[in-house]
Amino acid sequence: MASKHPETLALHAGWRRDPATTAVAVPIYQTTSFLFDDADHAADLFGLRKLGNIYTRIMNPTSDALEQRIAALEGGVAAVAFASGQAASAIAVQNLARAGDNIVSSTDLYGGTYNLFAHTFRDMGIETRFVDPADPEAFERATDSRTRAYYAETLPNPKLRVFPIAEVAAIGRRHNIPLIMDNTAAPLLVRPFDHGAAIVVYSLTKYLGGHGTSIGGMIVDGGNFDWDADPERQPALNTPDPSYHGAIWAQAAKPMGPIAYILKARVTLLRDLGPAISPFNSFLILQGVETLALRMRAHCENTLAVAKFLGGRADVTKVIHPSTATGRDAELVAKYMPRGQGGLCGMELAGGAVAGKKFIDSLKMLYHVANIGDARSLAIHPASTTHSQLLEEEQLSTGASPGYVRLSIGIEHIDDIIADIEQALDAAKG
Repeated sequence: MASKHPETLALHAGWRRDPATTAVAVPIYQTTSFLFDDADHAADLFGLRKLGNIYTRIMNPTSDALEQRIAALEGGVAAVAFASGQAASAIAVQNLARAGDNIVSSTDLYGGTYNLFAHTFRDMGIETRFVDPADPEAFERATDSRTRAYYAETLPNPKLRVFPIAEVAAIGRRHNIPLIMDNTAAPLLVRPFDHGAAIVVYSLTKYLGGHGTSIGGMIVDGGNFDWDADPERQPALNTPDPSYHGAIWAQAAKPMGPIAYILKARVTLLRDLGPAISPFNSFLILQGVETLALRMRAHCENTLAVAKFLGGRADVTKVIHPSTATGRDAELVAKYMPRGQGGLCGMELAGGAVAGKKFIDSLKMLYHVANIGDARSLAIHPASTTHSQLLEEEQLSTGASPGYVRLSIGIEHIDDIIADIEQALDAAKG
């Protein structure tokens, strides 16, 4: 696909027609297995001498079309889809870090990711060192000889403080450490590879799907990181893998292109742990991707209007949106988000947690659900839901204070969105 325009890529990248039927729409290849031509063909596939379909747990043609499309939109070389964004986040790190290793992560994370890094990874022997991204040099200070990756969210949920991608990516590359960016809240608005990131992670469940029907995740490989430049820094890709007869992935993948990282993720962790996306979910998410460019424009316009409305309310003590950033944070917004500032907006209510609960209970159109990026407008109180498993100090570090309400603004008419928010705020004051 020659075009670089996202509106075109979202419709055409990775697929032209079904070779058997000439169908234009990507079919749902709802099958577990694929017929081998002969014994040699099967042996070549299992031995990675050829790439092709073996079993849907490892790859599937419907999911392949989705993977190619998102890789093209991101400017990456290849991608792997997973059953959820949480699985993608986990494998993005596990593909590099082993027991005894560590990663350095931004504190500004979605609550589920924070729990995964702080607790579940710790039980697996992988340490996460959390640092405040307001000071990019903190990543370097937290680095030691067993640091395997840096991790952050482009537009963190719920803090909405834009991450300094290029600054931290540059620090990482001095030490041969890749920056993994979760770009879930900013598809099309930010392309992390353009700023030096090596790996991009998505929850496909959110904006890429957009319809709130399907769970999925994805890892995209930028193909821009030299994995064998420092074998001691990246042993997972530079030591023999006994599960593939001693293959050293940084070398073994070279005939296929700069895909060592993503190839290993597919044929080891996806194969062994099994968090494969359903072909049906891949099909449904593809439908959402086709309208992504149109929806992101509407999300950004409506959310900016909501942020301005909230700024005029005396009962809202703080509006959390990139447009309200000041100082260095405002510089990051201008640098990384000139195409739009996303579809999320937060607010601190003067009445604290009590007012937050009353606001949620008074909504009539906005849905009270644990999701973002839906075409519908959504609202939630993170401290009592998505971030409730965190300790109070952990909640505060991620931005989920007691009076914080997160809004995911949809594509309804802006007058209707604001009218519902206004009546719920009025009810919360009473």
